[in-house]
Amino acid sequence: MFVAMNRFKIVKGKEKEFENVWKNRETHLDNVPGFKNFNLIKGEEREEYVLYASHSIWKSKEDFINWTKSEAFKLAHKNAGQHKHLYIGAPSFEGFEKVL
Repeated sequence: MFVAMNRFKIVKGKEKEFENVWKNRETHLDNVPGFKNFNLIKGEEREEYVLYASHSIWKSKEDFINWTKSEAFKLAHKNAGQHKHLYIGAPSFEGFEKVL
């Protein structure tokens, strides 16, 4: 199992707009080999931002990497630059492989 997470620092006051972007986007994940689950999770509010993470579960790291090179990945991320005003900095990726 492989867990892929991107952490996002979202400008305070823009949380609902950010959540709506994710609610209304086409992820193109349903038919991707190895994809198991996706969640958008909200973390703590800080002085300047609110922390969010996209959290996806994959059968294997290889499946995740294959997705990042796929047409489905390109389609899912084609409009990502339209929402730069919501972010403080770039997303921060973290990947985890199951140990136990």
